[in-house]
Amino acid sequence: MIDYIKGELAVLNPTEAVIECGGLGYSCLISLQTFEKLQGQQQVKVFVHHYLREDEELFYGFATEDERDMFRLLISVSGVGCGSARMMLSSLTTDEVRSAIIGEDISKIKSVKGIGLKTAQRVVVDLRDRVAKGPAADATALFQTGNNAVVDEATTALVMLGFSKAAVGKVIPSILKANPAAKVEDLIKAALQKL
Repeated sequence: MIDYIKGELAVLNPTEAVIECGGLGYSCLISLQTFEKLQGQQQVKVFVHHYLREDEELFYGFATEDERDMFRLLISVSGVGCGSARMMLSSLTTDEVRSAIIGEDISKIKSVKGIGLKTAQRVVVDLRDRVAKGPAADATALFQTGNNAVVDEATTALVMLGFSKAAVGKVIPSILKANPAAKVEDLIKAALQKL
């Protein structure tokens, strides 16, 4: 899995950054807050979320790990896809999203284009206990441990079996809490029982 890309910023517009690294140009879809942080820089480091489906492979890029962690938390909510999460992080800062979730400010979340009342309520209900005042708590624990490769492999396998990434993203953290040293096959077996 690619954690970050460090290199020369070849192209930058409000929705995309192309980073040249080792003779390759990596296209990353970005939010407006990442766009603002990358402006005026030549050498950049962009944290990556690799989105993979049977018919599509995309990189989502973030200027900070905190923003990527929030993105990963948001896409773990049923009904919030990568596009909606990126829209949310373009309309609000990471801290504003965190504050809205902790403060149960549904109207602020609903103010984001493409987010309806039910989705906003689901975001608050699903994430209020998982969002800490610092970096996104569960995502940090889930994606920055030694289990990183294990989680990715298990998630990819489950998605290829036909489960939605959002559903998989909900069960894997609970399995890891119960068994932090779980291997790929353990995660997949446990997830299949819960999905």
